[in-house]
Amino acid sequence: MKSAVILAINPGSTSTKVALYRGSEEVWSDTQRYDADRIREFPDIPAQEQFRLEEIRKALKGKNTELTGLDAVVGRGGLLRPIPGGTYRVSQEMLEDLRSCRYGSHASNLGGPLAKMIADEAGGLPAFIVDPVVVDELAEEARLSGIPEIERRSIFHALNQKAVARRASAGLGKSYEEVNLIVAHMGGGISVGAHCRGRVIDVNNALDGEGPFAPERAGSLPAGELVKFAFSSGLQLEGLIKKMVGGGGLVAHLGTNDLREVEKRIARGDEMASLVFRAMAYQVAREIGSRAAILSGDVDAVVLTGGLAFSEQFVKDISQRVAFMAPVMVFPGEDEMKALAEGALRVLNGVEKAGEYV
Repeated sequence: MKSAVILAINPGSTSTKVALYRGSEEVWSDTQRYDADRIREFPDIPAQEQFRLEEIRKALKGKNTELTGLDAVVGRGGLLRPIPGGTYRVSQEMLEDLRSCRYGSHASNLGGPLAKMIADEAGGLPAFIVDPVVVDELAEEARLSGIPEIERRSIFHALNQKAVARRASAGLGKSYEEVNLIVAHMGGGISVGAHCRGRVIDVNNALDGEGPFAPERAGSLPAGELVKFAFSSGLQLEGLIKKMVGGGGLVAHLGTNDLREVEKRIARGDEMASLVFRAMAYQVAREIGSRAAILSGDVDAVVLTGGLAFSEQFVKDISQRVAFMAPVMVFPGEDEMKALAEGALRVLNGVEKAGEYV
């Protein structure tokens, strides 16, 4: 039986990644980068659909790829209502929510519509999304905060967390549904999830900067001090959010979001850079420890992934604090395109049933 041929699409704020897979093996990939001024010409994100569609068609033509040779198209999942993890068919209801930006505006909202348009052009092929950032499998207790009006939300790097969790499970000789894992995705934002038998029952909201501070996120802050700062800073709502998300963490302390630059400063004897580096690793380890408590100490592995996992010293600093819990497995970077293709492949091969967004 021939391997399924899958086209994967991942829209970013000023780029679109397109890749062709035969089974789980990449055939080719292409990253289209757009000038920020060109993107600003559009009044909103949904208005970019036809522009990006034409760019994808150009990529397909340049790679001599015919739509007739595809078996499915998969796009990055956008901001939807909270849903359990998995691969979902792109439905009319999903398209309406993404195009109206009902649950928020983000470039990833284009993934489902672009996948559906190309799938329809190819003769009505299946169109999917996989594990969007709004995956919500939280335990009931995890939703409550100390203020009834503020509920904890599940927004995290679900696509990469779920993908590496499955790979880690395979490395342990088990299925994802048979293990308990703590997965720390460490990039511009950091999310740490407690994966209990295939469900992420607790995770920090990485979008809003909850949890460890990160290269661009302030992380959880002392509530009283945060309130005082909000009233005394002179910043309005938008300015405060930008300071917490985008201007916090490494950016706030050291003026850079690049961990490699921080390591260079440390090598030159910069003591402040060393302290901030160690503090960020400390906070990740602390978050991992809290997830171990959620799992009652029954942890099969701690999994470190994302761009920061390329730093051997950062991984070492975390590992020496958490290795007593379980073996530490490291999957540097994030292969979102492969994760998308694997999600579609699981459905096409009958391993997983596609979810219906209705």
